[in-house]
Amino acid sequence: MNIASIDFLALHAPLADGKAYGMSKSLATGRATTLVRIALEDGTSGFGEAWGPPAFNMGYLAFLRGYLLGVNVLDVEHVFDQIFARHYHFGFQGPMMACISGIDMAAKDAAGKMLGVPVCRLVGGRNLDAVPIYASGGYLTATPREDYRGQIERMAGAGFAHVKIKIGLGPESDEERLATAREILGDDVEILVDINTNYTFDLARESMERMRPYRPGWVEEPLSPRDYDGLARLHACASAPIATGEALYGVHDFKPIVEAGSADVLQPDLSLCGGFWQGRKIAELAHAAHLRVSPHVWGGAVGLAAALHYISALSVYPHAMNVPKPVLLEYDLGENPLRSELLKDPLVPVDGVIAVPEGPGLGIEIDMDAVERHAAKQ
Repeated sequence: MNIASIDFLALHAPLADGKAYGMSKSLATGRATTLVRIALEDGTSGFGEAWGPPAFNMGYLAFLRGYLLGVNVLDVEHVFDQIFARHYHFGFQGPMMACISGIDMAAKDAAGKMLGVPVCRLVGGRNLDAVPIYASGGYLTATPREDYRGQIERMAGAGFAHVKIKIGLGPESDEERLATAREILGDDVEILVDINTNYTFDLARESMERMRPYRPGWVEEPLSPRDYDGLARLHACASAPIATGEALYGVHDFKPIVEAGSADVLQPDLSLCGGFWQGRKIAELAHAAHLRVSPHVWGGAVGLAAALHYISALSVYPHAMNVPKPVLLEYDLGENPLRSELLKDPLVPVDGVIAVPEGPGLGIEIDMDAVERHAAKQ
């Protein structure tokens, strides 16, 4: 069960001219990710996904191989601890943690295949067979007024019970976008809103007050996730739950958020925060503080599969048979071949849920022809 090889595969899927979409701070002209592949000495392979520009991640590959080759695949978390203990000057934040996130995913995938069990059973036990999603769309574009209404109408036509829209251009715009979404989607759909850290405290407070009549399910990243005091002040006067964490690395980044009382929903991204290794610690931190968890997913198909297993294994405590608000999986509606084409059997929602794969490991099969098509030119 020792690791024989580790490879990083850079993937890129450019968008057509004029099709850029994104958030309040920037628009994406393409989607990119780093696919991580581990092979064990017996030939068993595992796949993971590392967040961020592949060129950044590639620089860490030789360094991390030096620590992990020859290690028992079940022991990798101790090696990660050794790396950060010895190289504490690097810090937890940055591409090295993203690379370790992908390696950890791949290690869990390979271990599950080796043992014949799904990853959810390796990281806490299979508690759910299917996970409800929220549809992440309502994106900002180069012409946000012209493009927005059609996006929401398509969401309404698909019948999603939970959706998320992008805001953050200003409090007046936020109110207008949420009011439009509420008008089209109706009163029964939960609408989450995402500012992507584009505001100062006063703007975030004004935005939340303006949106109050339209009942946002949560307000995501109203301020920088490391503005612990600002988030705590905002939380004290908030009219809706606050969600944050997609840009935080490891449990040590989440701890001050919890201690300051800055958020209601923690949003670790498994491809960035430290994979299942740190994701489980973050979930335990939330568990101890009676906070909700909803993992951020805005990458490729492997990260989506990992998030399914992660949610399946989460404790429902303090709930029991009645779970008033189930943990939601983010399902990105944007054009993204790295989500829709990388698997031989893509993960897609049916009746508002995605089934947790039952096969060993992550339970997915990579389409290597698709990987080849989207391989980034070096």
